[in-house]
Amino acid sequence: MNDLSPSDLKSILHSKRANIYYLEYCRVMQKDGRVLYLTETNKENQYYNIPIANTTVLLLGNGTSITQAAMRMLSQAGVLVGFSGGGGTPLYMANNVEHAIEWMTPQSEYRPTEYLHGWMQFWFNDEKRLTAAKVFQRERIQYIEKVWQKDRDLKNEGFVFKDELIQNSLQTFQTRTEAAIKQSELLLTEAQLTKVLYKYAANNTQTSNFKREHQSTDKANDFLNHGNYLAYGLSACTLWVLGIPHGFAVMHGKTRRGALVFDVADLIKDAIVLPWAFICAKENATEQEFRQQVLQAFTDHKALDYMFNTVKEIALAKHDDNDGNKGEETPL
Repeated sequence: MNDLSPSDLKSILHSKRANIYYLEYCRVMQKDGRVLYLTETNKENQYYNIPIANTTVLLLGNGTSITQAAMRMLSQAGVLVGFSGGGGTPLYMANNVEHAIEWMTPQSEYRPTEYLHGWMQFWFNDEKRLTAAKVFQRERIQYIEKVWQKDRDLKNEGFVFKDELIQNSLQTFQTRTEAAIKQSELLLTEAQLTKVLYKYAANNTQTSNFKREHQSTDKANDFLNHGNYLAYGLSACTLWVLGIPHGFAVMHGKTRRGALVFDVADLIKDAIVLPWAFICAKENATEQEFRQQVLQAFTDHKALDYMFNTVKEIALAKHDDNDGNKGEETPL
């Protein structure tokens, strides 16, 4: 049987791909036309296949290495690669290891341009950019409603969308969002809502004295950090596929190079990452168990699809597509 290359495989649209991988203490390589990772033990070495045609993001943690040949195949398949610390956080960049979110993205001259053109038509206008930011905030709440009303496991843990506290908080959030006249007001309103959601989640899971600290070592904070980086991976993938650079943010400021990644990730973080971080911390789950739970929730609730649809709708709002292919994701 002849070896297959990524170009020989039928492309799976990124919005339909199922896999995010976090690997540590292994070597990623190309072998017989496939991308594998090798784990070394005292008794034997074991190879595991990575189905790159159905993968969006590959996070490489502690003790990992990757070959040039493997990177070439990952690039051809459109897989985003990021280097991170243990447990998936923090994310280290190729040329900046501080607070921006940056990914090693595949290089292609054939990314679509229609979404970038649409984005640029409003982005340089302060009022239109604010309007887009408000759309993100409304979609964020709609996704919480969609997930929390559908997910039985979350309901069993006390995460009820129609809870009076949640409804009152969301009403205040929506009122202040619509009244905002600048991005800083939206960020303040967002922070106030997230604080309420943290308190709600802590009460539901009997988590005492919780305080959000990015450098903390308690499990709830660790899982929040870990889950957020998984969401950033999906967000970066969405923007790369649609051809929109990460610097054209509508919420988190024009001076942060990866700020649009934060904007898009916020669509799903409160609905999925936040509750499961507290639930898994209460159950004393391992990082692997938490990661599997969050990734399964992303799949169950079509998080990547939601990101794609929201970004495409904002990019193409009030813009006609002459080729009749409006809103369609362009395959590799």
